[in-house]
Amino acid sequence: MAVLSPAPGERVLDAGCGTGRNLAAMLDAGARPSGVDFSPGMLAVARRRHPGVPLIEADLEDRLPFGDGEFDAVYCALLAEHLAEPGRAVAEFARVLRPGGRLVLSVFHPVLAATGMSAQFERDGAAYRLVAHPHAVADYEGWITQAGLGGLRRHEISGDAEMAAEVPWAVWLVGKPVLLVLEAEKPG
Repeated sequence: MAVLSPAPGERVLDAGCGTGRNLAAMLDAGARPSGVDFSPGMLAVARRRHPGVPLIEADLEDRLPFGDGEFDAVYCALLAEHLAEPGRAVAEFARVLRPGGRLVLSVFHPVLAATGMSAQFERDGAAYRLVAHPHAVADYEGWITQAGLGGLRRHEISGDAEMAAEVPWAVWLVGKPVLLVLEAEKPG
């Protein structure tokens, strides 16, 4: 969220908002967030936590239910690695960004994703497990560039002692790449 730094009044799309964990920081910054997620159960939690925030059920790999250039920023955290075709989602993010708008995309680092990590959740009363696809750093950068976004900046974040103290099972990640954060802007 620190990379996004939403400004007061900015229209921000939290793509893959889940239970709305990032919406509070957006609201606290004075931004005007909207969220989209494909899980009705997660959206129900987000609606309870953030009444009044527009939250829509949709699949990020399909056409998003927003107009062209509707958002100043799109924030997609720890989701794209679970998509079979993230390039489709990135193209939609670019479409809904206004000229000069920015994308912040974070994923579990491909080195970590290659270990077979997964996310688990419940949808329609059934348990699901989303495996992280082994997309390479160059794949993510290519999808962003192909979507017409420029000014690409990459941040690779490694595990550290503080993370290991908070998440004891993750001690093996100290010094290893954990997160990949990509920033880009829509020209104009």
